[in-house]
Amino acid sequence: MKTKQNVVIKGTKDGLTLHLNDKCAYDELLQELKEKMDAVNGQEHGSVLTVTVQAGNRYLLDEETEEIKKIINQREHLAVESVKSNVMTMEEAIRWKEESEIVSYTGRIRSGQILEVPGDLLLIGDVNPGGTVRAGRNIFIMGALKGMAHAGCYGDEAAVIAASRMMPSQLRISHYFNRAPDRYEEEDCCETECAYIDDSNQIVVDRLQVLKHLRPGISTFKGGKHSG
Repeated sequence: MKTKQNVVIKGTKDGLTLHLNDKCAYDELLQELKEKMDAVNGQEHGSVLTVTVQAGNRYLLDEETEEIKKIINQREHLAVESVKSNVMTMEEAIRWKEESEIVSYTGRIRSGQILEVPGDLLLIGDVNPGGTVRAGRNIFIMGALKGMAHAGCYGDEAAVIAASRMMPSQLRISHYFNRAPDRYEEEDCCETECAYIDDSNQIVVDRLQVLKHLRPGISTFKGGKHSG
C-alpha cells in the first residue's frame, strides 16, 4: 500500500509550490519537508527558486510558520515567497467581517467630529466644514460633503468617495490627497459625483455613472449594521 506523501512538490513557471498534508502529525511533516528540500537543493539550478507553501486546512502558529520558512530558506537555491493557509483565527475572521461590512450612519458630522469605520461607510446626512469621515474602504454620502473625506484609509487605492453634493475641503484616498478649490458655487454642485484614483495616480472627481465601469464590484456589496 502506497504511503501518502506529506509534502507534494509542484513546479510552476514562477518556482515551486509545496502542498503540505494537513492531517499528519506536525513532526512527521517537518521531517519529510527537510528530506525533500535537501533533495531539491541538491539538483542543478541556474538561479534561486521561489517557494510558495500551501498548508491547506492546517492552522499554523507564527512560530511554526517561521520554522517551515527557516527549513526552506536554509537551502542555498530556495527562498520562501509566502506561506498560505485556508484557516484564519477568530480575530482575523472578525476583522475580515468588519472590513467587508457597510456601516450606515444617519446624522450630520459637525466641525471637529470624526467618524471612522473599518469597511464601507454609508452616511445619510452632511459633512460640515471641519468635519471628517474615514473608511477602510468606500465612502457614500447621501448629502453634502463640505469637510474632509478619507476613503481607503488603511491603504486601499481602489476605494472611492461619492457624495450627493461634492464640496469637500479635502479628499483623501489611501495615501493620496487632493485639496479642494478655494470656493464652490452652490449651483455647480447639484449632481452626485464620485472621486477615485486614476491611472496617473491622481484623485479625480467625475460623474457617479462612471463607477459602474471603473469599479463594477461595488454594485455587489451587501448591507451591514446600522448605527447612529
